[in-house]
Amino acid sequence: MTATPDAILHLQDLGFAYPGQPPLATRWTASIAAGVTLLHGDTGSGKSTLLRILAGTQPATGRLSIANVRLDASPEAYCRKVFFIEPDTDAFDKQKTARECTASLRADDPHFDASRWQSLVDGFALAPHIDKPMYMLSTGSRRKTWLAAALASGRPLTLLDEPTGALDAASIRCLWRTLGELSREPRRAFVIASGERIAGVALAATIDLPLQAAGASIA
Repeated sequence: MTATPDAILHLQDLGFAYPGQPPLATRWTASIAAGVTLLHGDTGSGKSTLLRILAGTQPATGRLSIANVRLDASPEAYCRKVFFIEPDTDAFDKQKTARECTASLRADDPHFDASRWQSLVDGFALAPHIDKPMYMLSTGSRRKTWLAAALASGRPLTLLDEPTGALDAASIRCLWRTLGELSREPRRAFVIASGERIAGVALAATIDLPLQAAGASIA
């Protein structure tokens, strides 16, 4: 697929397969533009694996680049341009509070929007929990902590894995409303892995898994 002028992420000849399994990607070349891209597929189709590849935490063949920063050449610089958190991670359990967790997530993010973060804390009804230890939070409140930081981030690429999981209805509405607003920003791309189609948010593109063929394009 030819690179588009508003592309945020470029993938060239991407390849990955778990041993003994069909390949997730074979020489896949594509560009992911600003806005919201849906990564859609059934359970086990490879959505989470592909997010980890895009985040630079899962090795794969081929080349990934964001704003001319290549993962293979400058991995630390590349990763600073990506916001991604595994939904079931326990890496933040040692953080004293959800507020301190957020402080660590925004430390290398000079364009973090503090006012948007506060609005999301309110929209997710997270305020009563923001100064509680992370290990005391429910699964939903932990996810809200990460989502608020992700949506307030100024990083060019944000990756969200099943973001509505464990959220209440009001928080889901806040999530989609905020993504609808952010989808119009010209220099940010959001890739959302979901087993469900997304309604109410204008999509820049959809990637359906499994990929159909080498060099499959984004629809």
